[in-house]
Amino acid sequence: MMNVRLRAFALIAAALLSGAASAAERPVVDAPAGSVAGVEVDGIRSFKGIPYAAPPVGAARWTPPQPAASWQGTRDATEFGAACMQPGPRAASIYSWDLPAMSEDCLSLNIWAPEGAKDLPVFLWIHGGALVSGSGGDPLYDGSALAKRGMIVVSINYRLGAFGWLAHPALSAESPDHVSGNYGLLDQIAALQWVKRNIGAFGGDAANVTIAGESAGALSVMYLMAAPAARGLFAKAIVESGYMVSAPALRDRVNGMVPAEAQGAALAAKLGASDLAALRALPAEAIAEDAAKAGYFPFPAIDGKTVTRQLVESFDRGEQAPVPILAGFNSGEIRSLRFLLPKPPADAAEYEATIRANYGEFAEAFLARYPAETIEDSMLAATRDAMYGWTAERLASNQAALGQAAYFYIFDHGYPAMEQWGLHAFHAAELPYVFGTTGKTPELWPKIPDTLAERKLIRVIGDYWASFAKSGRPQASDAPAWPDYADDRGFMHFADEPKAAHNLFPGTAALHEAVVCRRRAAGDMPWNWNVGLASPPLPPKAEGCQ
Repeated sequence: MMNVRLRAFALIAAALLSGAASAAERPVVDAPAGSVAGVEVDGIRSFKGIPYAAPPVGAARWTPPQPAASWQGTRDATEFGAACMQPGPRAASIYSWDLPAMSEDCLSLNIWAPEGAKDLPVFLWIHGGALVSGSGGDPLYDGSALAKRGMIVVSINYRLGAFGWLAHPALSAESPDHVSGNYGLLDQIAALQWVKRNIGAFGGDAANVTIAGESAGALSVMYLMAAPAARGLFAKAIVESGYMVSAPALRDRVNGMVPAEAQGAALAAKLGASDLAALRALPAEAIAEDAAKAGYFPFPAIDGKTVTRQLVESFDRGEQAPVPILAGFNSGEIRSLRFLLPKPPADAAEYEATIRANYGEFAEAFLARYPAETIEDSMLAATRDAMYGWTAERLASNQAALGQAAYFYIFDHGYPAMEQWGLHAFHAAELPYVFGTTGKTPELWPKIPDTLAERKLIRVIGDYWASFAKSGRPQASDAPAWPDYADDRGFMHFADEPKAAHNLFPGTAALHEAVVCRRRAAGDMPWNWNVGLASPPLPPKAEGCQ
């Protein structure tokens, strides 16, 4: 009996000693913000759930982010922080994840770094989700594979929905700057400021930060490029499927949009909150769900401080950050976003008649690109080009005009499961190729086959993105040289394999630019949501427009 007890004690002691040794071997970083302990797997160290700002809760709900409190000892950084508050999914989709734990206390970031990292470029990822949903901890954004390419990868959470973007007269009244809204954008700036102060401790070069994002994350990148407070916090930008749509002003009615403060006041009334105290007393879960049900759509507001003017105008004036850019879109963007399409016409005759009535002198050019004979394909392509294609090419053109390197692409790749579901090169389809996370896609995502061709494309795209983050020039071994956009509208076509080319869809960007110019000059309508059959009649020609 004694021998049994001695053996049991020895086993327990060995286990405890093993656990202590394991804990001791965990990577620890002493950063200015505090000491954190992470984990190391295959030479990549990860540190998760690090707070970059104080919890925006209670009286701090709907206030700019404040510095995070310092902590004593070594903070455990092995688990992602809570996702920011968001509504549950209304229906299952290819983008659906099981929602993680959510909280208003969500302003955290995650870091992946190679062992022994020193002065490496930093790739800071801003997740998409229409400014309503998502998390920097989504498995699709695991930074391990990118970090193995010689980078520090950072992903962030930022306030979403009404928590991140609500403007309201009472909130503006209590603000020293007399503005409200844009809290999610201010969170992103605070995360960049944290990176500037702390990333050197993790082996990153604070002077070589690339901000990158897809969809709403790409929208965020564009706003960061235009935001005065973000200037100097990054050196390069990547915009995947961005949309440079019109935004509401804080108090004035511009471009046919209800002022942001009026939208906020209307939402408060629908939530049954008579004043700011009542709004802040509402349970976070109720705000997340009920705001979505009430039809509240979050968006940055032109407040004259953080967002100084419409993005289009900022970029036309050359006020954006003068940094190299990599921007592009997917050929099948709208195949997974069909809610963006208007109701289809009864037949080809109705389609053509509507386009002619809406587009006037540009109708022939529109119908040549989006003919009545193929209504569904035409509708998909027209909305894609007006939102995502026009935005990507405009960004490349704008940065080239500043004398910056500009790299333009179209992702046009498909594989059997994707084609079977009619989702060729759908919105966000490039993400597993960028991150090397083909085995970590959502449950209903068309499964990417593990073939030699797919593995090669994953390697090449990852190499292009990583080398751009390092040097501002996308390069990949055993792959074509990527021409600068300034070289005869150069671009990279990612199909079964990458191919360099020039002058994508000749005349298409110019067509949509001409339409946008007329609508901007009219001043009483937005310019990107109302495309094709949903377009109002084109305004008359204005000075400076075709």
